[in-house]
Amino acid sequence: MTVHHEGLTVDWLGYATIRIAGDDAVVYTDPGRYGVLTGEWEPHTEGIGHPPSTDYRAEDADVVCVTHVHHYDPDGIDRVANEDTTVIAYEGIDGRDVERDLDPIMDLPYEVRQVGQKDHLTVGDVAVWSSPAYNEPDGPHTLPDGTPYHPEGFGCGFMVEVDGTRAYYPGDSDVLPGHRTLETSLLCPPIGPRATMDRHEAAALAARIEPRLVMPVHYNTFSNLEADSRAFAADVAEAGVPVVLDER
Repeated sequence: MTVHHEGLTVDWLGYATIRIAGDDAVVYTDPGRYGVLTGEWEPHTEGIGHPPSTDYRAEDADVVCVTHVHHYDPDGIDRVANEDTTVIAYEGIDGRDVERDLDPIMDLPYEVRQVGQKDHLTVGDVAVWSSPAYNEPDGPHTLPDGTPYHPEGFGCGFMVEVDGTRAYYPGDSDVLPGHRTLETSLLCPPIGPRATMDRHEAAALAARIEPRLVMPVHYNTFSNLEADSRAFAADVAEAGVPVVLDER
């Protein structure tokens, strides 16, 4: 299902991959991982809410935003990018830092621009802002030894403005103080319960900042991300905020 919102078309393609398209620009967040763009992903539970996997190769991106190394997938980028694509990557990403055989992101055959946690840049007609994304050390989203899944400085979120409409993906993050003052038309929060804000926290954030539309992502890709998206949607709707589930 393609979501239409204020002149944009928006698709959740699985895991953290979002396609945001206006009349003259196409933006992706975190394309790929776990087979969601190769046709290999399979649901861990029958009927679970998640877009089906397809062999996706649109190669139509003007901008690709990559939040952190867990979501860095060179093949996924190749499937959406072309020779004119600009990749905007968090500065802490280095494919050699994880136990996957990855090319360093600066070696990709595209223009790659790195950002920190609070940067702003423009690519063509697309404005992009980065924001901090992390788990609080004393919060609920930590490993058994208390270490955050995503410590401060590990990644970022992205706000993008396409054709005058802003869309925000927080990345893999708790709800942070800066999130509560955001102004965005579309909010795409992660709601998987393990390593990011959960559905309750994301619904409370939506109720506070009152975007014009909420579309959750980053859930039900595998068992550790299992979430009740319909309960999330009910909570957001009860707060008077429009919400949509793009689960096909």
